[in-house]
Amino acid sequence: VGEGMTCLDMGCGGGDASFELAMIAGPKGRVLGIDIDNEKLAIARDEASAKGLDNVEFRNADAMHDADEMDSFDFTFARQLLCHVPDPARVLKEMIACASPGGMVSVEDIDFRGYFCHPPCPALDRYMSLVRQTMRSRGGNADIGPELPGLLIAAGLENVDMRVVQPAATQGEIKLMQPISMDSVTEAVVADGLANAREVKEITDELYAYAENSETVMSMPRYIQAWGRTPRD
Repeated sequence: VGEGMTCLDMGCGGGDASFELAMIAGPKGRVLGIDIDNEKLAIARDEASAKGLDNVEFRNADAMHDADEMDSFDFTFARQLLCHVPDPARVLKEMIACASPGGMVSVEDIDFRGYFCHPPCPALDRYMSLVRQTMRSRGGNADIGPELPGLLIAAGLENVDMRVVQPAATQGEIKLMQPISMDSVTEAVVADGLANAREVKEITDELYAYAENSETVMSMPRYIQAWGRTPRD
């Protein structure tokens, strides 16, 4: 991403990546973030205003259906979107349709199999299992990360490349993300009959206790970043 570029952030959520793109693209560039969650979009708009970013717009749109209403962008991006959809190849097709000839298409997503911690934490194992099962029951895939380069190649992109990123820590936000995430999926886990509310609370409490112990190590999921360019012809 460079100064003056036009960028599309699909499944932008609260806009964190959109803000980064807007700061890099600068006043001559433009960023559009799309999402189906109006509550998150409202938060993103407020934060953009607070940051003084007037080159970023947030719009309610569906990545699966609304690409034909979008402009052509130099850079199209999706982070932790493909893991939630039943047909990631279709979303990629929409992303490519939004990219200009020779434009960059970039995706980043999770591989839950890559979690690690020390010493062993049974609550983390249970958390991983519940999240993976819940996503699978809703048509998603919490282990999609390693599939990304192949999906980009199959979609017709050129010069496809990738890298792996995995944050880990002994304290702070990285460790707290796991209990926060467990708490946030409680309703879905219970609705799917995978655990009851009491069991989920016990897992969440154990994860908080583990995260708050500075002598333990906990990672985030393994993240795969992959990218390629659309053909110029």
